[in-house]
Amino acid sequence: MSVQFVAEVSSNHNQDLSRCTAFVDRAAGLGCWGVKFQLFRVDKLFAPEILERSSEHRARRAWELPVSFLPEIAARCQQRGIQFGCTPFYLEAVSELLPFVDFFKIASYELLWDDLLRAVAQTGKTVVISTGMANLSELSHVSKVLRENGMQQVTWLHCNSSYPCPIEECNLAAMDRIRDSSANKRDTGWSDHSVNPGIIYAAVFKHDASMIEFHLDLDGTGAEYKIGHCWLPEQIAPVIRAVRDGERAEGDGLKIPKSSERADWDWRRDPSDGLRPMKAVRESFLT
Repeated sequence: MSVQFVAEVSSNHNQDLSRCTAFVDRAAGLGCWGVKFQLFRVDKLFAPEILERSSEHRARRAWELPVSFLPEIAARCQQRGIQFGCTPFYLEAVSELLPFVDFFKIASYELLWDDLLRAVAQTGKTVVISTGMANLSELSHVSKVLRENGMQQVTWLHCNSSYPCPIEECNLAAMDRIRDSSANKRDTGWSDHSVNPGIIYAAVFKHDASMIEFHLDLDGTGAEYKIGHCWLPEQIAPVIRAVRDGERAEGDGLKIPKSSERADWDWRRDPSDGLRPMKAVRESFLT
């Protein structure tokens, strides 16, 4: 199965509906399986004492996605044949998203919140989990909560929750541990914060990632682009193409000559005298 690329819009939409749909168009044009947004309200995300003391956190109200945008984003995704996903960051967001999304994403910071896990699991929709700072014991608990509430189809994305992520701390081998752990034998992938092609290639071809999520910005003007964890379309496009080429190159594993080699089949050395081509070719060779 082809790797599923998911373009994470995050807060780079700048509260502009036309920009939101442009993200959908660009993600589809890049060959992505899905595009993902975030639905949060700062007043329901951070404790009052934090908001009272931190102007930086209060300023994130400008990053909120208007609920009124959801129908048009969903419609554009359907038109472009791409899956629409979203991360709910408050309980009511689950029901607000339910009529529109194809899949839910649970962010790594929310993994300890059982009420949110239950609400998402009970929708019956596919869920993608960012494992971030969690350990295997915590992931086992997440899996248990999801199963007990009817969720079966889960993709577990390993990631490092720093933005951007230092290369030496990507710890891609953790994907194998997640996949092999008894409670989490499901599809695994990588949520990228490195903006490094080599990391994605290693996640896919060495650690069998079934999904790659990457943060996308259209033009460098998104609210999160300056942080340093977002790809531009011209950066990610050749990476996706290279992964698709790698998938096409896998083949069937049979060690037999392929059609492109047939013309040279009889130009190997003849075992009788060690010269090229085979004697049958020599006898009929015409200049």
